[in-house]
Amino acid sequence: MSTHTHDDSKAAKVNVPDGFDSEQVKNLSSVLNALLADVFVLYLKTKNFHWHMSGAHFRDYHLLLDQQAEQLFAITDAIAERVRKVGGTTIRSIGHIARLQRLADNDQEFMGARDMLLELHADNKSLVDSLRAAHEVTSKANEYATTSLIEVWIDEAERRAWFLFEATR
Repeated sequence: MSTHTHDDSKAAKVNVPDGFDSEQVKNLSSVLNALLADVFVLYLKTKNFHWHMSGAHFRDYHLLLDQQAEQLFAITDAIAERVRKVGGTTIRSIGHIARLQRLADNDQEFMGARDMLLELHADNKSLVDSLRAAHEVTSKANEYATTSLIEVWIDEAERRAWFLFEATR
């Protein structure tokens, strides 16, 4: 039996083959965790509007928002895993998300369909801006895998924004 203490968190960090210095890990983790918080907020808002949609185009909008929410949820794990792969720690709770989020929640009891779509359009455009800012950080750190993923996520967010824009015309 060993008599020395073992700190699992330090051991985990030492064993991560990330190649990034502590400042890079801090910067990458920070930008990616804020991005992850925003994706969770946008996911939940999209599901909220999906659940509370009504009106003449209910079926089309209901299905559109469900597809968009699925796409958003699908990237959450990849973002969190990128944080871990570079040697950082990621979001642990809804409270943690609330502290990091830059997109606003929407707790309104009723909104018209067009207003919902316009708000989601604006939020997806904001997410594109955040993704581009994260791309700069990951590019600067030569973090190629995350940079590549972010390029796909930018395209997806632009497409969501475009669909929402077209649906409001």
